[in-house]
Amino acid sequence: MSLAHTAAEYMLSDALLPDHRGPRLKRLRLELPLDRMVKFVAVGFPLLLMSLTFAQEFSSGSPISCFSPSNFSVHQAAYVDSSCWDSLVHHKQDELGWVKTKSLWPHKALPYSMLVLAVVMYLPVLLWQYAAVPVLSSDLLFIISELDKSYNRSIRLVQHMVKIQQKCSDPHVFWDELEKARKERYFEFPLLERYLACKQHSHSLVATYLMRNSLLLLFTSATYLYLGYFHLDIFFQEEFSCSIKTGLLSDETHIPDMITCRLTSLSVFWIVSLSSVAVYTLLVPVIIYNLTRLCQWDKRLLSIYEMLPAFDLLSRKMLGCPINDLNVILLFLRANISELISFSWLSVLCVLKDITTEKHNIDTVVDFMTLLAGLESSKPKHLTHQVCNENP
Repeated sequence: MSLAHTAAEYMLSDALLPDHRGPRLKRLRLELPLDRMVKFVAVGFPLLLMSLTFAQEFSSGSPISCFSPSNFSVHQAAYVDSSCWDSLVHHKQDELGWVKTKSLWPHKALPYSMLVLAVVMYLPVLLWQYAAVPVLSSDLLFIISELDKSYNRSIRLVQHMVKIQQKCSDPHVFWDELEKARKERYFEFPLLERYLACKQHSHSLVATYLMRNSLLLLFTSATYLYLGYFHLDIFFQEEFSCSIKTGLLSDETHIPDMITCRLTSLSVFWIVSLSSVAVYTLLVPVIIYNLTRLCQWDKRLLSIYEMLPAFDLLSRKMLGCPINDLNVILLFLRANISELISFSWLSVLCVLKDITTEKHNIDTVVDFMTLLAGLESSKPKHLTHQVCNENP
């Protein structure tokens, strides 16, 4: 029997998790994978387009080419190109002979508008960083630590039960005390469960998360309006009539009032406009999906931790409306599942629990580990029948 007890002690000691794993704050993922992808695309893509427009301008020179009169010198032609690019105003006569003007400033403001778009898309990220990350990081550190500690407490409790069973001269006394402790719920550690239950009534994290994604949708809609209202109006206009009687040429009488200029960077304008619409259109379903995840609970994670003695949020039906901070925390626990060492152990125990033949008295880690340690097999027969009758 001593050999069996020694084997049980070794088995329980191996099941314990390390208590000190160093600082984990730097390794915590405080952004969900899809949110991080949306951030990189929504912020990085406009910066990429801005680099494209600047690179095209530096490599190709002037973004417009004006057809100056043949008697113009090189300096006069350069002045005309510069003046028309600075104004970017198209002059057109209507049927009554009135001259109408239309500004083509989006061509000139294209790289700067992409920079503004990137800054605006980064504002929801800053909101999340400053309003939610400090609270979320402390919550995750506490919950992850308590989940692992609750698992360790269960293993240490079984170790203590094995030692008491070895020292107890009368096995009936030991089993009577054990059954009494189970009925009185002495094995529970309710701090974590009550903390998570309180998070169901808190809405600061979920409000910040909803605001972050709502702002992304709002800014995406504003981007559509900007591209549709300003870019679409000049999307197919490659040439425009420019008035050159300004500045040094204002008093010249031998030059025409208007000359024709061609936009050499129109292809870049097309690429930037169309790619912006395409990319942000693809981001919209992802943002909406991030919002819809708040409408359902991640019950798989909760069901695994039902093996802990003090964790029965599902069995007590304490889960109500999922739009609260607890659901957000569960999403981030899923993203940081690698930090939850107890999760893999409990997942294995849940699988073993489902295939074991003695399911009548296995509800928690304590119950299952007592079975593995050999305590259940040494229970007196009349106590075993009594438990079977109480739990048919």
